[in-house]
Amino acid sequence: MTMIPLVSLHDPLHLLLLSLAISVCGGVASLLLRACDGAAIRVAGLAGIAAAVAGLGASLPALSGPALVFEAAGPYPFAHFVLRLDPLAALLIAVISLLSLVAWIYSLAYVREYAGKGVGAMGFFMNLFIASMVLVVAADNAFWFIIFFEMMSLTSYFLVIFDQDEEAVSAGFLYFLVAHAGSVLIMAAFFIMANYAGSYDFAAFRTASVPAPLNSVVFLLGFLGFGAKAGMIPLHIWLPRAHPAAPSHASALMSGVMIKIGVFGIVKVGIDLLGASGGVLWWGLLVLVFGAVSSVLGVVYALVEHDIKKLLAYHSVENIGIILLGVGVGMIGIGIGQPILAVLGLMAGLYHLVNHAIFKGLLFLGAGSVIYRLHTKDMEKMGGLARTMPWTAFSFLIGALAISAIPPLNGFVSEWYTYQSLFAAAFSGSWLVKLATPIAAMLLALTGALAVMCFVKAYGVIFSGPSRHAHPDDVREVPATMVIGMVILAIACVVLGLAAPVVAPVISGIAAATLGAATITVADGVLLIPADAHQAVLSTPLIAVMLIGAAVLPLLLKSALSGSLRLPARQAAAPWAAGYLPDAHMSATAGGFAQPIRMFFGPLYEVRKSIAAVWSKVTFGFERFISFARRSEPCWDRALVDPVGEGVVASGRRLQAIQGGDFRVYCLYIVAALVILLVLTVR
Repeated sequence: MTMIPLVSLHDPLHLLLLSLAISVCGGVASLLLRACDGAAIRVAGLAGIAAAVAGLGASLPALSGPALVFEAAGPYPFAHFVLRLDPLAALLIAVISLLSLVAWIYSLAYVREYAGKGVGAMGFFMNLFIASMVLVVAADNAFWFIIFFEMMSLTSYFLVIFDQDEEAVSAGFLYFLVAHAGSVLIMAAFFIMANYAGSYDFAAFRTASVPAPLNSVVFLLGFLGFGAKAGMIPLHIWLPRAHPAAPSHASALMSGVMIKIGVFGIVKVGIDLLGASGGVLWWGLLVLVFGAVSSVLGVVYALVEHDIKKLLAYHSVENIGIILLGVGVGMIGIGIGQPILAVLGLMAGLYHLVNHAIFKGLLFLGAGSVIYRLHTKDMEKMGGLARTMPWTAFSFLIGALAISAIPPLNGFVSEWYTYQSLFAAAFSGSWLVKLATPIAAMLLALTGALAVMCFVKAYGVIFSGPSRHAHPDDVREVPATMVIGMVILAIACVVLGLAAPVVAPVISGIAAATLGAATITVADGVLLIPADAHQAVLSTPLIAVMLIGAAVLPLLLKSALSGSLRLPARQAAAPWAAGYLPDAHMSATAGGFAQPIRMFFGPLYEVRKSIAAVWSKVTFGFERFISFARRSEPCWDRALVDPVGEGVVASGRRLQAIQGGDFRVYCLYIVAALVILLVLTVR
């Protein structure tokens, strides 16, 4: 661990603090300029871009090397203000900074849609939301971690309810309940660890040994608390409602980054802070089970959604499950004493964490662009948008291919490493590990197949076929800054896939540093290899060359045989409709596409309906309680608060008379006090 003074912009910690200061100043300035929407949008956006650039400058150099620590005195003896920039925190901050950079570029045009609705407040909450996420990741003291975690939940809550319609307020209320229930569990876990560590500093937690079975209690509290923030099933109930309700650039950050802080917290508690207490095998198996269930059910629920943002939100549940599969294998490796397996599994989870942030941010921005033009989230009212919104269609296609794990894009690489870690675990450990990991691999395969089907449906219904919009001639491409934001993330999806032989060793080093293990070999030249097992190899650059060759080779053969590369002219023809006359109503719809899945997985949807019915009764009870509180508050005021207030005011008037300077009154008080004192003394 290295103590670094803040002396120049070359210091990562200095840049990190500068990034936070810019975010706070930009948010406050945006709020002060709330009367001028244009100025508020520009100030918030430019400040956010500058803060993101500073955050990238701070985090990228810290991805490898020793942890950097900044310490300052806190307001209380137990609340030291400590920021720790280790490789894991640097990875999360880099992802937050990159996605926020793109979101701010996108917002320069997108937020104009909210003109007259308080865009100054939106800029304020967005800047503070991003700053609080960075602080949560970097905080190295339990007190400050909880403070910043609550600040992150509160600022994102105000973004969820920003539209102030009934659905947004209801979704925000649900999110508020789940987020704070999770916070209570996290606080309980930290209190138990602090009791044994004798301090609230995470540095003390790392060296303290929490005895069994209390260490398992701490892990369960942290797993459930952070799992609620991550949106894993069954704690996901807030996610499909909160993410669609927020503005699209905020949804990209919430789904792309914020829920990953839940995964970060699980890794922090289960691997980092409880490291001295020893890893327990069933911890990893528990994470694996929750990950497998979340991945399958997330995509199954996404398939039947017609709301494009709700569909993407359920895919966040799916991908959180895939990330947890990798994290679970990493914790299994710790439990069975196999550090190579632990590093491989955790590396797979972290790689997918990065990849999901990129392609899910891209998909939410693409969905926001469609909604920006059509003013609807219903896919049944879209169609044919590839002709009028080509850049949006192309960017969304890249994101859809990446999330479907189509090679050579980034989603394919991280899922391939996840498969390899599951296969490696299946050949080691106890019979329970050998039973659980193949089942998890099969569920991951099912998840991948359903994800492909889901995004064939989404892209086909939104961008292909005839337009089902009421005014298709009015639809055009979104402004340039929105296109730039999407294109940056589309390029990142391609780069993270093709450059996997360079990226994978970096993430492997981060996983090894987090586990305190030796680094492993995950790439050899342009080949990707699953650690030292060598059961498979992969080369994304070679796959890209082969795919390009598969497209170009027919043209070259045609040129060699006919002497011309000219393609035949496209001839319009009526589509084949099984012998019937083609009709516009025959085009595929979101509901028709998902009907076979709805029938096949009918029991799962019935379970969801039952749970939703129970939850609606619970929320209805909360709403009735709130309504009763609102109605009873005036009665309470009249019966108790007002009389007390009037009594205080009357007493104040009497005291004012005393303060007026009547010397005889002061003498009487003094005499009475002396008499009382004399009586007490005699007794």
